[in-house]
Amino acid sequence: MERVHCLIIGSGPAGYTAAIYASRANLKPVLYQGIQPGGQLTTTTEVENYPGYPEGVQGPQMMVDFEKQAVRMGADIRYGLATKVDFSSHPHKVEIDEEKWIEADSVIIATGASAKWLGLESEKRLNGFGVSACAVCDGFFFRGKEVAIVGAGDTAAEEALYLSKLCTNVHMIVRRNEMRASKVMQDRVLNTPNIKVYWNADTEEIIGDKTVTAVRIKNNQTGEKTEIPVHGFFVAIGHQPNSDIFKGVLEMDEVGYIKTISGTTKTNVEGVFAAGDVQDKNYRQAVTAAGSGCMAALDAERYLGAKGLH
Repeated sequence: MERVHCLIIGSGPAGYTAAIYASRANLKPVLYQGIQPGGQLTTTTEVENYPGYPEGVQGPQMMVDFEKQAVRMGADIRYGLATKVDFSSHPHKVEIDEEKWIEADSVIIATGASAKWLGLESEKRLNGFGVSACAVCDGFFFRGKEVAIVGAGDTAAEEALYLSKLCTNVHMIVRRNEMRASKVMQDRVLNTPNIKVYWNADTEEIIGDKTVTAVRIKNNQTGEKTEIPVHGFFVAIGHQPNSDIFKGVLEMDEVGYIKTISGTTKTNVEGVFAAGDVQDKNYRQAVTAAGSGCMAALDAERYLGAKGLH
């Protein structure tokens, strides 16, 4: 059985940054990229809010740059998906592609989270061309334009308020006759003049050939259909952390985000660390994921040093 000092599960900003720092600390990290090498950023187009790219950068190209830097530092980056874990003894064991087990002195989990989507064909086709699951990431591109957002929780309310500061009008589509968001967030939304809420509304279709031009909604009580001209359509119905294989092994919240000890990336299992969106439900930005990837590598280095394994 292969044994490694530092095993990183997942790519994206957290995984690749952890690989860069772990390599520089001579931990000889092995990184398995997972089902979507590069993570959520590979599904986005232009990224303008990551430091160091003054002209902006395409999400997929940014992840290629991260990977190249990790490789240059000496990281061993491999294709493969972690399918099972055994953290009951040390060294920890991780199964790859249901066929190969690896022993690891330390494990960094950077499996990220996946945005929940409505499941419309047009939503998939126009993703990155007016459809987005992150207002903070992409709202800037719709400055001075009309947009729609679907969702009813705190995240949807926060993103609607964020968009209201950039866009002329925000059309908020809510499936029921009430929001799930906290009362204070609901009040802010309802008291913002350029946010219009459509109650009891389902999104039927996102309209547009090459870019979004409108959204068609249907009142689920009366059956009445309305077409709203918009340039952007934001989906804010939640995220799902990619943490299923760690259930029953690591402490998580009710949604599945891995819990870490405050101020660190340490999980409840010694020698196992979590970074990026799999443990962050508040910020979910590339730059914060990269920062926690750095923290995880430093935490792993200190852990291995204290155990005399490095």
